Amino acid sequence: MVKYTLRRLLQGIPTFFGITILSYLLMTAAPGGPVAALTFGPNVSPQDRQQLAARLGVNDPLPIQYLRWLLGDDWMRWDSDGDGIADSSFLIPLDADGDGEPEPPGVRQGVLRGDFGRSFFYRRDVASMIGERVAATMELGASALLLGLSVGVPIGIVAAVTRGSRFDTATRVMAVMFQAIPVFWLGLLLIMLFGSALPRALGLDSPILPMGGRCPPVLIGGCPPIYGRIEYLILPTFVLATGAIAIYSRYIRASMLDVMSQDYMRTAHSKGLKGRSVWFRHGARNALIPLATFLGPAITGLLGGAAITETIFSWPGLGRFAVEAVRAQDFPIVMAVVIITAIATLLGYILSDILYALIDPRIRFD
Repeated sequence: MVKYTLRRLLQGIPTFFGITILSYLLMTAAPGGPVAALTFGPNVSPQDRQQLAARLGVNDPLPIQYLRWLLGDDWMRWDSDGDGIADSSFLIPLDADGDGEPEPPGVRQGVLRGDFGRSFFYRRDVASMIGERVAATMELGASALLLGLSVGVPIGIVAAVTRGSRFDTATRVMAVMFQAIPVFWLGLLLIMLFGSALPRALGLDSPILPMGGRCPPVLIGGCPPIYGRIEYLILPTFVLATGAIAIYSRYIRASMLDVMSQDYMRTAHSKGLKGRSVWFRHGARNALIPLATFLGPAITGLLGGAAITETIFSWPGLGRFAVEAVRAQDFPIVMAVVIITAIATLLGYILSDILYALIDPRIRFD
């Protein structure tokens, strides 16, 4: 298992670099660019735009821009006079102010060293800004994942055991509905329902549940523990978990039906074991094997955030942060989110393979 895990990690390295190259090319091909977004206005002169482009380095060749973003730019400088100060580059002139004279700007480290650069608009370190939002994204994603598993898996097992019953039919219809309803429409519908329709019907002056945010805005010193603001998690968690409930219930039902037709299940019944013991102890464990395909990426994908849900409910997580960065063409933030999501996805598929062996001891990797 250890050798297999190490081999899979090594195989993921070229995939990771391929993702970075493709993402960087797509980002640079976007119309406008950061200079146009930062200098939007009739009073900005062409000289100012040229100086800003020189400071950002967007006029350099694409390979140089990519390597600077990936590895940093200290490798591009040398100490020509031996005074211990990097004062020039062996590849391109370092013209920080656009005056035609090379000069050394500050050294940037690169994403492989854990430095995603500085935001074009916030003028802050991107890594620290992402760190401020990871907790909110993990909180919402973990809540939705736990709700999806705790509801979807039992529904799938019971639906398979009671195949053809009203419960089975109702759960299949609900699963199709949850998968067909757009997330943004469901979120807006719940906001209207709990924010105005139900309070008006009950004669209340305030919404039944908070319509957005992670905690009350009047608090000073940050949000309280999760048990003190659980009402803020109800609506976004439900919206984000509906798709997971539908997917998990349908796959578990199909897998459980296949397991129930196996010989060892009939043998367990013939030995006089109780139905619940046969279904949950012998059948459910084997029926959970296909779930590992989704569970691995779902766990690590919590870092990726849920852009639509976080935007609708004003949740201060990575998803909403990435949407705002895309609108503003803040390239360092967008690329940082892409890198985090790519790493989480690669680790998720490796985790899925490990879960296969943990759920089914018969599975071994050579």
